Amino acid sequence: MGTLDPRYKADQEGEDDRAPQPTYHREPDAGALFVLKSKGSWWHSGYHLTTSIVAPPLLSLPSAFASLGWVAGVLFLVIGALVTFYSYNLLSLVLEHHAKLGHRHLRFRDMANDILGPRWGRYCVGPIQFMVCYGAVVGCTLLGGQCMKAIYLLSNPDGNMKLYEFVIIFGGLMLVLAQIPSFHSLRHINMVSLVLCLAYSACATAASIYIGCSSKGPKRDYSLSSNSETRVFGIFNAMAIIATTFGNGIIPEIQATLAPPVKGKMFKGLCVCYAVVTVTFFSVAISGYWAFGNLAKGLILSNFVDDGKPLVPKWFILMTNTFTILQLSAVAVVYLQPTNEVLERTFADPMSSEFSARNVVPRAISRSISVIIATSIAAMLPFFGDINAVIGAFGFMPLDFVLPVIFFNLTFKPPMRSPIFWLNATIAVVFSILGVIAAVAAVRQISLDAKTYQLFANIQS
Repeated sequence: MGTLDPRYKADQEGEDDRAPQPTYHREPDAGALFVLKSKGSWWHSGYHLTTSIVAPPLLSLPSAFASLGWVAGVLFLVIGALVTFYSYNLLSLVLEHHAKLGHRHLRFRDMANDILGPRWGRYCVGPIQFMVCYGAVVGCTLLGGQCMKAIYLLSNPDGNMKLYEFVIIFGGLMLVLAQIPSFHSLRHINMVSLVLCLAYSACATAASIYIGCSSKGPKRDYSLSSNSETRVFGIFNAMAIIATTFGNGIIPEIQATLAPPVKGKMFKGLCVCYAVVTVTFFSVAISGYWAFGNLAKGLILSNFVDDGKPLVPKWFILMTNTFTILQLSAVAVVYLQPTNEVLERTFADPMSSEFSARNVVPRAISRSISVIIATSIAAMLPFFGDINAVIGAFGFMPLDFVLPVIFFNLTFKPPMRSPIFWLNATIAVVFSILGVIAAVAAVRQISLDAKTYQLFANIQS
């Protein structure tokens, strides 16, 4: 359990002088000391939150709308925004409450250990979070390689470089960025990342409107599949896409980067993040679906090229893909932090300096191996998007929709007759059911696409 570290004693000051002030002792924790440094402001938390949520997977929202239609698409997007903002705020309140009592939880598994019990933290929540975060790193690496290949083919249509080669190139960039020592050290990168996500979202929106208003675009058709089975499973797949797009999974780790006292800072950071969410998610989803209807592809950027011919100026597509690649690198580094924390805790010596040879050498080796493994998986399994849908259903649904409301009810124990108790219980039950159904739909999609699976396949998008 992550109890109070000596550097967090100031967290008690000014928050509640009447709160109990127990003393906790624990062994020095290199993961907390070196990776989860508590030095950030609420602005920094806003940058971290925005990078972890407003990522290039939002460019898949038009394809989700293609399975849902206008009304259901907008409705589920609104529900996703409201429920995740609410859940993340509840999670932050629980973290603040425990910090006030002398238990500042730095990791998701710390919360699960304290609230649900050690077995839940060790064998359930911890592995799920690791799977989700590392899966996000693999997914970002693959998507980065695909965007690089799109630029290459646009510049050299007859080029013969394979997708896995671009994945390896992107992995080389990740190899360098992974050595940034702490989560707090990413604050400036994530500030740039916030600007980049606004930039490529604006480009995607502008391109969709341009194509939709020109004669170059396809004939728009908003009808849903006539096959009832395909339509039903498509709806659940689309819901999984939306849920995964809003997914985070590292709220405690982000809150751990805040300098004490932490009260109220995450709420401000969430407001910054969801202002960006509102602008980007809705503009891309609505404009992309309006322009391409049920022909919207898994990544809306792919719709900007028709049979090798760009539908918007070539330089515009190059610029949009470049913005996307740069932000993908920031997103991947953010989701590496839980892995980095585990590696640091295992191999680093908290009694030595953070930048001593004793710590720098194992840090460089372990993080490099972590990135090489993620890059190898992305290169070998270019159909990882299907697998990621399963990870999202089993991972993002419980971490971001179910556990926060359960943690809140168990921590604050609202009366069973109170509206907040039943609201939280309803969210937990509904999204648990949706998670199971979405997982079934994702597994079905894998079985349908299995015939195209091949190691190191040269997939276009």
